[in-house]
Amino acid sequence: MLSKQFLEVIQLIKNSRLAAMRSVNTELISLYWSIGEYISKKVKCAEWGQSVVNELAKYIRCNEPELKGFSDKNLWRMKQFYEAYESSPQLIPLLKEVTWTNNLTVFSRAKSQHEREFYLKLCIREKYSTRELERQINSSIFERTVIGNSKLSAVLREIHPNVTDTFKGSYIFDFLNLQESFNEIDLQKGLIRQMKNFILELGKDFLFVAEEYKVQVGNYDFYIDLLFYHRALQCLIAIELKADRFKPEHMGQINLYLEALDRDVKNDNENPSIGILLCKDKDKEVVEYALSRCMSPTLIAEYQTRLPDKNILQKKLHEIFGDNKEF
Repeated sequence: MLSKQFLEVIQLIKNSRLAAMRSVNTELISLYWSIGEYISKKVKCAEWGQSVVNELAKYIRCNEPELKGFSDKNLWRMKQFYEAYESSPQLIPLLKEVTWTNNLTVFSRAKSQHEREFYLKLCIREKYSTRELERQINSSIFERTVIGNSKLSAVLREIHPNVTDTFKGSYIFDFLNLQESFNEIDLQKGLIRQMKNFILELGKDFLFVAEEYKVQVGNYDFYIDLLFYHRALQCLIAIELKADRFKPEHMGQINLYLEALDRDVKNDNENPSIGILLCKDKDKEVVEYALSRCMSPTLIAEYQTRLPDKNILQKKLHEIFGDNKEF
């Protein structure tokens, strides 16, 4: 009994420290914004040039040596930071929830305000480290999400209206380093070995339960390739891996697994289980036909074992949206 109470006290301490860190970050971003705004306005009205900013950095270093992080390069970054968002005031609250390092990564690498907003919200939701954020940008998650050729059953959309924020139409498993010719066992074992990277690609609300999870139906045993639990959706996620293209008969398999999970495994307070068919390739029309009368909450997605060509994805975006600068 006492140990439970002690844990509650520890949680209070942790929550307080987290709140303090968030408060410090908010103040820091506000400070950098204000400095950036000040320098930007001085430069625009031709009062200041590069030499003056350099002099400012030297002045701070000489007169206030305990103040760190105000080199001439950082001061110019603050100016660029302010100018990147001065015309998008709706994004300012998001900036204050993201670390300075991640802010630098987003505004320097994203090409539009729409893309910046996407990565800011992703950072906040997934609590990315800088390394994790860099990996997601390198894997072109923005382009893949916007192009979004994911297919979800009508039942899945009905049960979880915001499900498109949770799942992707395609996944990148470049960290597996698989040979050109691989089978489903190779894929499964590789994902298990690289579970941390796999969770990063799926999303941090996914909790791994088991591989080859056994469900019994009648006199037969069936094994789900990978079983996860999703905290926000509060449901089990059954993932079936296919080393080739999507085939309609795959639907019967995943439907059986979901029925078995809902009848025999899920708790009463949990939502219906969701199935993900991860295929190496898929024909969009075949997928549409297969899902049109599907009564199970199912997603059909494809995966790649190499990083996509960002230029090709950007070209695809322009084909879809033309010269719309939002993308």
